[in-house]
Amino acid sequence: MASSTSPRPAHPLRLGLMTLIGRAYPRLIAGNREPDWLFYEATLPLLRVIAFVLVYRALGAPPEYTGFVILGGAMMAFWANVLWSMAGQLHWERQSGNLELYLMAPPSLLWILAGMAFGGMLTTLTRAIFITLLGTVIFGVTYQITSVPLLAAVFLLTLIALYGLGSMLASLYLFYNREVWAVQEMIQEPVALVTGMYFPVRTLGGLAGSLASLIPMTLGLDAMRQLTLGGQWIPLLSVPVEIALLAILAVGFVAGAAWSLRVIERLAKIEGRLSLKWQ
Repeated sequence: MASSTSPRPAHPLRLGLMTLIGRAYPRLIAGNREPDWLFYEATLPLLRVIAFVLVYRALGAPPEYTGFVILGGAMMAFWANVLWSMAGQLHWERQSGNLELYLMAPPSLLWILAGMAFGGMLTTLTRAIFITLLGTVIFGVTYQITSVPLLAAVFLLTLIALYGLGSMLASLYLFYNREVWAVQEMIQEPVALVTGMYFPVRTLGGLAGSLASLIPMTLGLDAMRQLTLGGQWIPLLSVPVEIALLAILAVGFVAGAAWSLRVIERLAKIEGRLSLKWQ
């Protein structure tokens, strides 16, 4: 009697890692396939950096403010990627008809979005490095890195928290659809203001800075500036405290993203809808 064998299902972790690599690959290829994208995503944002630097120099601001602007402009590339490429990704996938395939696939949506986030991080990193290097060369900025391990930890935790936040926002796009686009357009510039993209966030005051710390970019930028720039400016918090808060935000946003994506999968697979009951 002939025995039929069925292929073993892949281990969940192995399946998840394969999904992560598979979804990151298109981001890496597509992000570097068109050279003119580098112009739009790196060169044009650099014009805003140059404008702020020239304003500070005209006002006679301390030299470290030039470094504030360059680091803020580089991190702004990540915020734009989170806002447009991560938060809106599932909405675009539904528009193109791919969301149904993702929901039927064996891996969870969290692994799929993790792959998109990983590919987006690496692609955006090239833009951020370009902005940092070019701005440093043009304006002759000098950096005083006090601890490379702490700087790497701050940068990594900031990205994890940011892309976790983007994954949570992706769920809102599916629930509220077009209404969120207006909110996204509205919050882009205010977020750049309250996170201190181009100035020390302490300038806003302790209360406003503390509220702005709910956005990972605020703490990440403040800590990176403390670790790379000298001067007499007053930071928002100490670096160890900001690292601890970034770790809490990273865990919270990733957990929130996992929960919200499970809700999406339940609504799609069990109830056959992708909207809230009260809508």
